[in-house]
Amino acid sequence: MGDIPETRYAKTDAGSYVAFQVVGEGPPDLVFMAEGASNVEFAWEIPAYERVFRRLATFGRLIRFDARGTGLSDPLGRSEQLSLEGQAKDMLTVLDAAGAERTALVANGGSGFLAIFFAASHPKRISSLVLDGCNARLARAPDYPWGVPQEVLDKAIAGLEGQVGSVEHALRHTAPSAVNDPAFVAQWQRRIRSTLPGPAGVRRLAEMQVFSDVRPLLETVQAPTLVLYRRGDRVAGRPHAEYLAEHIAGAKLVELAGEDNLIYVGDSDADLDEIQEFLTGARRAPRSDRVLATVLFTDIVGSTNHLAEIGDRKWRELLEAHDRTIRRQLERFRGREVGTRGDGFVATFDGPGRAIECGCAMRDAVRALGLELRVGLHTGEIELRGDGVAGVAVHVGARVAQRAGAAEVLVPSTVEDLVAGSGIEFDDRGEHELKGVPGTWRLFSVVS
Repeated sequence: MGDIPETRYAKTDAGSYVAFQVVGEGPPDLVFMAEGASNVEFAWEIPAYERVFRRLATFGRLIRFDARGTGLSDPLGRSEQLSLEGQAKDMLTVLDAAGAERTALVANGGSGFLAIFFAASHPKRISSLVLDGCNARLARAPDYPWGVPQEVLDKAIAGLEGQVGSVEHALRHTAPSAVNDPAFVAQWQRRIRSTLPGPAGVRRLAEMQVFSDVRPLLETVQAPTLVLYRRGDRVAGRPHAEYLAEHIAGAKLVELAGEDNLIYVGDSDADLDEIQEFLTGARRAPRSDRVLATVLFTDIVGSTNHLAEIGDRKWRELLEAHDRTIRRQLERFRGREVGTRGDGFVATFDGPGRAIECGCAMRDAVRALGLELRVGLHTGEIELRGDGVAGVAVHVGARVAQRAGAAEVLVPSTVEDLVAGSGIEFDDRGEHELKGVPGTWRLFSVVS
């Protein structure tokens, strides 16, 4: 994780304070909101969120804020209710404090209600509007038949106050591709707890979104508007997106692949490519099929013996715990899982130092499960093939891993040279032949 931007505070006319952050440079100025509520600091601790923020900040001055009653901002007064009008006032306060006269407004998920309300109420402050996975209304109505039945929404709201610790059921609708990732679910739960003041706060936000209906405002939106949706989205799929595009003058409608409502989950770059082109007129240059990367291989030592000792069922449970542990470390050190080979993992990193640290962390973490890991790394040019990787560098990394001993992180001299001065120490393991790779390779074992 990179440096977290400084949290600043804007003072409202009533004397309350609204937390906000600014990162990157404009033009354009860009306000980003997601899920209806936030904690501007905690969100940076979730790698999937951070990647979206960093990318947005490459083509605009990114502004994020916590509406009062959420995150790091002051609580609402006793007589105040969570409302779109109140949140719009908080946004206006932040824009003034940040010196943003006109801003692009990008909303994802439940934040779409506030974005539409603000664009309609303050047209001179909005240069463009992006609605990604948003609704004009959530509940079903005679003239909105694709909405969610009211009795289903009522039941969901009634159960929220007792389920703040297990709100992953909501992810089955908003992020189905991530709901089986324990690390992401745990982070998302902590984000909810850091964002809203207890179960009652969660319920108030849900009620505001469930009962919001901004359809009457759509025809008053003057800003150029982009409407994005993912084909399999169960929250804000095609009918919701088409309704928005048909009722906002001149709106552009774009369908993307995927089933997740949250921009952070799934192919975020596809959404961000469309957003960047809409706001700047230029799409990000396509990534080369060949890139410089560090590839990491892991393997469990003595897996066959473990299986024979504990049996199929317990071995399967142990492997599942191993996989969760490895993925936690990959997320922690921003590695990209490429795939698995037998009972090992293949991952790539954009730098060798972080890859080595991750390999050491993996090795240490699986010891708590009674397992020993061997890890091998190599840095070089790799070929991207869909979600996989290929090339000589990948082959070398795999052969280096085969040479590693129990609990050893092994690298060739090229990697050792690249991290010189980093404080990482090595033991020289001498020259080795790597099967299928020409010449001999000097290998080094990480010792600290």
